[in-house]
Amino acid sequence: MPDTQPAYTALLQTGELANRAVQAVQMLHSCQLCPRRCGINRLEDETGFCRTGRLARVASFGPHFGEEAPLVGTHGSGAIFFAQCNLACVFCQNHEISQHGQDETEMDATQLAKVMLKLQAQGVHNINLVSPSHVVPQILEALVLAAEQGLAIPLVYNSGGYDALETLALLNGIVDIYMPDTKFFSAQLAEQYCQAPDYPLHARQAIQAMHQQVGDLQINQQGVAWRGLLIRHLVMPAGLAGTAQWLNFLAKEISVDTYINLMDQYRPCAQATSFSELNRSITRQEYEEVLQLAEQNGLSRLDQRSHHVMDTILRALLYKR
Repeated sequence: MPDTQPAYTALLQTGELANRAVQAVQMLHSCQLCPRRCGINRLEDETGFCRTGRLARVASFGPHFGEEAPLVGTHGSGAIFFAQCNLACVFCQNHEISQHGQDETEMDATQLAKVMLKLQAQGVHNINLVSPSHVVPQILEALVLAAEQGLAIPLVYNSGGYDALETLALLNGIVDIYMPDTKFFSAQLAEQYCQAPDYPLHARQAIQAMHQQVGDLQINQQGVAWRGLLIRHLVMPAGLAGTAQWLNFLAKEISVDTYINLMDQYRPCAQATSFSELNRSITRQEYEEVLQLAEQNGLSRLDQRSHHVMDTILRALLYKR
């Protein structure tokens, strides 16, 4: 049987977990947490692109059943949805919280630690940090407190893929499961739709670093993931996301055993209706062609279940809390 003890428990015992939290908080003084490198002093509650100061802002939390099968298991994934984001995707399905901060609550480390422990008490299989890239210091501060009080389930880093290598280095030996998006392979399209022309470069570097830390996704006999890399890719109309390039990159630069969720639920949201090329859902043929591309690249670990209806319902319920 594999050792499924969360990685961060070992660092807690040596004191390194607390040291990492201190290092991360220091990065807020002239914020360099993500590739934006805004350089503002978030310790003094200044805000940059992510519109988040000293404290993390939480939109909702609770057991979540709309995630990938290896995360959900039988009792759900313990999702904490952080408000605001370091990207500005014009098609964001959660733009109310990622860009407008609707119904968000500021939480200090003690409050966030209580949320983690409450989720564990509810029986979830993991703590799923949704959109964490801009609040890593706040997460680590809370994790120290939660781990000291008995938190002992895997930590999932569920990001948009726009992550800085320096920040990921602080998470080495702490995060058990990395789950980044792969959005646009084209710098021009990443700038047009996410205000991040360097997204493709940083996402590729981040995914390589994540895989070096945790390897391919490992799943126990109960079908629940306990460590590794899980990639999400939202298939977009007319191949705009660069699906072919991403699949080729994952197969050749990461691993043919990469676990991938090729998501079929794109629909025009937020400002997407203002772009004619984004103002439609994908077709069945487009999705089938993507599956063929995955097969051609030797990628067979695909999470193909269609869960977007359940996901939408559960997210709506969570946001009302």
